[in-house]
Amino acid sequence: MANTSDDNWQQRYRDKITTPEQAVAVIGHGQRVFIGSGGAEPQTLVEALSSRADITDTEIVHILTLGVAAYTEPKFGERFRHNAYFIGPNVRGAVAEGRADYTPIFLSEIPALFRTGRVVINAALIEVSPPDVHGYCSYGVSTDIVKAAAESARMVVAEVNAQMPRALGDCFIHVRDIDRMVPTDRPILEAPQSEPNDLANRIAQHIANLVEDGATLQLGIGAIPDAVLGYLNDFKNLGIHTEMFSDGLISLVEKGVVTNSQKTLHRGKIVASFVMGSRKLYDFIDNNPLVDFHPTEYTNDPFIIAQNEKMISINSAIEVDLTGQVCADSLGMMFYSGIGGQVDFTRGAARSKGGKPIIALPSTAENETISRIVPYLKQGAGVVTSRGDVHYVVTEYGAAYLHGKNMRERAMALIQIAHPKFRPWLMSEAKVRHLVYADQIELAMRMPLYPEKLEGWIELKDKSRAFVRPLRVTDEPIVREFFYRLSPESVHYRFFRMIKAMPHQKLQELLKIDYEMDMAIIVLSDDTKDAEMIGFAHYLKEPRTNFTEAAFLVRDDWQGKGIGTALMRTLVDFAKQKGIAGFTASVLAENHGMLRVFHKCGYHVESKLLEGVYYLRIPFDAKNAKARLAE
Repeated sequence: MANTSDDNWQQRYRDKITTPEQAVAVIGHGQRVFIGSGGAEPQTLVEALSSRADITDTEIVHILTLGVAAYTEPKFGERFRHNAYFIGPNVRGAVAEGRADYTPIFLSEIPALFRTGRVVINAALIEVSPPDVHGYCSYGVSTDIVKAAAESARMVVAEVNAQMPRALGDCFIHVRDIDRMVPTDRPILEAPQSEPNDLANRIAQHIANLVEDGATLQLGIGAIPDAVLGYLNDFKNLGIHTEMFSDGLISLVEKGVVTNSQKTLHRGKIVASFVMGSRKLYDFIDNNPLVDFHPTEYTNDPFIIAQNEKMISINSAIEVDLTGQVCADSLGMMFYSGIGGQVDFTRGAARSKGGKPIIALPSTAENETISRIVPYLKQGAGVVTSRGDVHYVVTEYGAAYLHGKNMRERAMALIQIAHPKFRPWLMSEAKVRHLVYADQIELAMRMPLYPEKLEGWIELKDKSRAFVRPLRVTDEPIVREFFYRLSPESVHYRFFRMIKAMPHQKLQELLKIDYEMDMAIIVLSDDTKDAEMIGFAHYLKEPRTNFTEAAFLVRDDWQGKGIGTALMRTLVDFAKQKGIAGFTASVLAENHGMLRVFHKCGYHVESKLLEGVYYLRIPFDAKNAKARLAE
């Protein structure tokens, strides 16, 4: 027997077909109307509603839409009032001028407003795909909060667009649950993406350094997320759990980078709630079982997100203050966008095993005239991600890890990734607020750029690896810990005397590195936020001779693994690039390990022994070069 519940859906469908004008005629005075999201904005229905002159006091609610929002124009002041759950460019002016409202709320919690009746939806204007053989229409490019609105609304009016892709997942509505239907055949609204610029690429590089094989990513829309995708080509088995994605993801799927094979939730599936991009993207999701669409109460639920191990969330910000407060929805007192899913995914990734929540932003705005790392947020600015929630903050100058750090450590880390020309100002402001030591190292007005090219991995004798990078002014905590894990013998070899303590005042001297006259390289156990410092190399240039005095120190429990030799090679290569003529060093005669390191530097060593100390001189000229010895 036929399924009697569905055997007459075709007739129901035909009976519900009407014109756009008749479809929106059901909306009365003082009612609340929901409009579908993003590219799934029902343009024909919105046009018909906007042209009605016989209604007043109609509230229109939605998140970001891509179409024209005529209902926010001043001439419709008494007829329509918009309430934005996320402010898009098409309604930003109306909100700023007080002709529209803004409701700050997590994207994951909007559906509950509708389902509980706290926000009653009298009519939901949505756009769907044509029904399948069973009478089900797909929400297509936007399931997000549309599903909750449609299932909660007293009246559902659907624009059935022949060009809407049939997305799969928890994203269907049956013909019987739609009250009026308007067939159309018009292009789905697109959000074309431009090529990432150099600034976005520099930020993306730092973000990509935090990604590892098998990670699950949340990526939004915009220049930085698109740029990040471009740096993921060499990764393996990445997964996607996100509120949205755009065109850039397609190539990673085609290259076999995004396989979702190691996801711990929805293995083998890309999970999203909506997409915005080009027609190519919409064709990609059409009837594609790889992509699973779910409403935002699921995709953005922090407890669901956290079930993905190695979850990495990437979100943007307008400004970040020196304590770690993130403003992402306002320019001072002007509401600019919305909370969206930033906090949902930040908290979800933070609770994920191996997860990393990332806030990414350029260090400046307005052609480098305004710093986006600031002493305090602008008056009226809202805090979207709190100090307690923030983990990584990334600019084009690097990544700062803030979670669990005190205010001094946070301020120092953020100043380090601010634009160099604003760092002295930020340091001065931090001192005024007592966020840093009163005698904290002053930063020069012309700060040399951090030499990122020196960052990299070295292979040790036992085939394990360690991470090498230049010393940063923010490294005071790990340098301090490094010192207290040295044996008295190692301290004596390095400083020629016993030093029992390394307080802040002494550490300041070690951290005064300008990467020109003064250079220091450290070795870390790995490249994570919890890495231990295991080695240190330093040189100081003597301008009169153009030689530098070099010194090395390796933690006792890591000695004998080739770390000193690797440090020497790195320091020699950098010194030569800077035009340094050679090294000098003073080494105690009994420090055989360090003497071996200097003699394996690739150049002949001139030495003189006086009162138990070898005074070494190593010119870098070509005639003094010799083949570098194997370890």
